[in-house]
Amino acid sequence: MKKTFISVVAIAALSFAVVSCGAQNSTKAPAEGEAAAPASKADVSYAFGVAVGASLKSTGVELDYGKFLDGVKDLIEKDKTKVTAEEAQQIIQVALVAQMQKIAEKNAETEKAFLADNAKKAGVTTLPSGLQYEVLKQGTGPKPLATDTVKVDYVGTFIDGKQFDSSIESGEPAVFPVALVIPGWVEGIQLMAVGSKYKFYVPSALAYGAQGSQGGIEPNTMLVFEVDLLSIEPPSPAQ
Repeated sequence: MKKTFISVVAIAALSFAVVSCGAQNSTKAPAEGEAAAPASKADVSYAFGVAVGASLKSTGVELDYGKFLDGVKDLIEKDKTKVTAEEAQQIIQVALVAQMQKIAEKNAETEKAFLADNAKKAGVTTLPSGLQYEVLKQGTGPKPLATDTVKVDYVGTFIDGKQFDSSIESGEPAVFPVALVIPGWVEGIQLMAVGSKYKFYVPSALAYGAQGSQGGIEPNTMLVFEVDLLSIEPPSPAQ
């Protein structure tokens, strides 16, 4: 059981480290070459709480914090717990699956309502697949095929406008074979002439589906992309 707990804390600490990179430090960093003063027991305890809390918060699972602390104390102080490591893992797994199902159902309802309303807007075209798009700028160049490689600039957002990806912020356009991206892009890119800018509303079934993505995309999440088709790349020289 100790091994399991240590693994959980390690993951939580890593999550905290990632989260804290974007946070403002509340204390002044020591000067170069200056050793940091040892933290107090209270500060260390609180820091562990924040680290574990960051990991737990990301799951969205509601907890009884009294029972949570009971589990920690039983493990650390008594080295004896009410469930085995295997039973604990199973309980947690069931809870996580249930939480993901709840999120998936909510996202599916949100997507359905959004697409229904969006389809009524002027300039929005809905294809039989469910993909919706707007032409923001119409280019005059050739249209790519599924067998082509293209260069694009794009910004990806959720329907609430929160950005999750951008080639512009990465500093260079994206280059990829059309056939190797999500289905909504495979279909949408082939509609565009080089020089065009389209806005795609991609249903989850044409994106990452019920599984979501490890990049922070939840199950049944529809995505919105503004895409500039810059060029169709020439074929690579034969090897």
